[in-house]
Amino acid sequence: MDDTQRENSFHTCCHINNKLCSLIIDGGSCTNVAGTRVVEKLYLSTISHTKPYKLQWLSTEGEIMVDKQVLINFAIGKYKDEVLCDVIPMEATHVLLGRHWQYDRHFYMMAYPT
Repeated sequence: MDDTQRENSFHTCCHINNKLCSLIIDGGSCTNVAGTRVVEKLYLSTISHTKPYKLQWLSTEGEIMVDKQVLINFAIGKYKDEVLCDVIPMEATHVLLGRHWQYDRHFYMMAYPT
């Protein structure tokens, strides 16, 4: 990715389990998250978060505990990838990838081999 684009946000669609989903790549974010709705609707398996934390900014109901993660396999056109995401309730999109997702891919592949 061109470093001049690191702070930009890109909205696109992707396929997860052959279903069309919305995806935002947010160069200003440093977290990868998947909405609970897409996780539940697509019956994606979750794992316990290795370092649970509280999150305030995405919830109008106060703090939420982020204690689950999901390994998302997605495709944008012919490009295919997988990324580990924290699972949170959100309405803005199905999946939000922070700027580091492409650089951390090697870590995810080693920690969570398929």
